[in-house]
Amino acid sequence: MDIFKIVTNNNMDKILKSIKIKPMSAEQLIISADRLTRFKQTETKYLRVFKDILSANLILPKFKKRELDEMSYTDIKNYAEEIINYSLETLGLTLNNNFVINQRLYDYEKSIFHLDENTQSLLKNKINYDALIKLFSDNIPKNLRWLKTLSTGNDILNAREENAQLYPIEKVIITEGITEEILLPVFARNCGYDFNKNGIYLISAGGKNQVVKLFYKLSETLKLPIFVLLDKDAEENLKEIKPKLREMDRIHLLRSGEFEDLLPHELIQRTLNDDFKNFSRIELECLKQDMPMVKILEELFKEKGLHEFKKAEFAELVAKQILSPADVSEEIQDIINEIKASSGRTSIYT
Repeated sequence: MDIFKIVTNNNMDKILKSIKIKPMSAEQLIISADRLTRFKQTETKYLRVFKDILSANLILPKFKKRELDEMSYTDIKNYAEEIINYSLETLGLTLNNNFVINQRLYDYEKSIFHLDENTQSLLKNKINYDALIKLFSDNIPKNLRWLKTLSTGNDILNAREENAQLYPIEKVIITEGITEEILLPVFARNCGYDFNKNGIYLISAGGKNQVVKLFYKLSETLKLPIFVLLDKDAEENLKEIKPKLREMDRIHLLRSGEFEDLLPHELIQRTLNDDFKNFSRIELECLKQDMPMVKILEELFKEKGLHEFKKAEFAELVAKQILSPADVSEEIQDIINEIKASSGRTSIYT
């Protein structure tokens, strides 16, 4: 069934013919397309983007925030759609009645999130994506590269693998910190498993308590499998998550310490010696003390009188030194294998 062959309400038709619009710029249109196709809860992102467009670009009628909050989802969608398409026309782009991209976006969002009828009405829009994607340059985010792919007859999953474009997303990983977010995809790639090619979306929650909150939120709305990675000291958080685990979800509790403790000493040594090359040389023995690796690194940076140790900055340095599977510790390999083996789903594109 083509959901975009919709009979428009006559009253709304009349209203849309009499509205006054401040056209969106090409940059604003691209930003809106980007925000609508990121991995975020469908209702939240569509309402935010559409309301922002109405607030900034609808001159008459002018709605206050309270009025927008009380407006029906269908009316919000109709106004935003009109503004976007009018803006495309003012940029000299030709509109058509090809809604293949819209249909594919609708099918995709329904396949990864549980959506009520109101939220589905936001997706049943006639934004002219065929014209909008003509504004995209070559240097665009992965989600917009995927959006362009939706306009073609190309195999979507093959395009994801060939272009390492991440979308469509097949699985979500939640980690505690930024170190895992930066390094886990690099380690996986060196073990022959590319997250971007396989649709693996990784989120750093910012702490073990935030992991629990994010898992609760996602597990209620998301149809995709979730893989949770927790530090060793998060046993209590593990207990909080377990009752809400779905059959397709998995958790890995580190066998010791935190993610920095899983890094091979030789990899850390190589990273430090490259960073300290003009000042000092670090011996392996310095890294084998009976204390957490983060504490060891903090002391080394303090002792050498260099910049303060920061996890994100250090993880970026480590990432550049990962050269082969030999740089991947046994437990990190185990984690990657568990991610690969955890339940997937039947893609709408197969």
